[in-house]
Amino acid sequence: MLGTGQSDPRTFGLKLGFDMKIGVLSDTHLRELNSEFKKFMETHFKGIDKILHAGDFVDWNIAEYLSSQKELIAVCGNMDSLDIRRSFPQKRIIELGRFQIGLIHGGGSPFGIESRVRGEFEEVHAIVYGHSHTPANHWVKDILFFNPGSPTRSFIYRATLGILHIGEKIEGEIIKI
Repeated sequence: MLGTGQSDPRTFGLKLGFDMKIGVLSDTHLRELNSEFKKFMETHFKGIDKILHAGDFVDWNIAEYLSSQKELIAVCGNMDSLDIRRSFPQKRIIELGRFQIGLIHGGGSPFGIESRVRGEFEEVHAIVYGHSHTPANHWVKDILFFNPGSPTRSFIYRATLGILHIGEKIEGEIIKI
């Protein structure tokens, strides 16, 4: 599926010391930037190389702030304003190292969301998604499913965000705030 000779996609990557630390957010749901959000960004995203946002910024000033910190790669979510929807696609595939990563917000019921987002991408090593506000970091067959949860509005979990570590393999980390 991902090419011949690749027995374990978790170890498919550059073997030349290529390491990236990617900050991952979704479902920030902020109407305005606040000091608490800035503080956990400074604390938990120190030393990151890029920021992925899987939608539901809600207000443009959050996207502006994030893009002023590091390169922002994002998609829009169902709660995003029109200006965000015009600026970011609903889904995209990005390449980090030699990994193909699907980035999407997701939609509908939280039940079955992974099978729905899986159906949006063909050949990827990981899918980063949001919408459910439920953190996820696990492999299904040869694909890493990664949802950073929400740093501001969780329904039943503590506020969370995520880090993707990319080098010889790709690994996710969920951080409780």
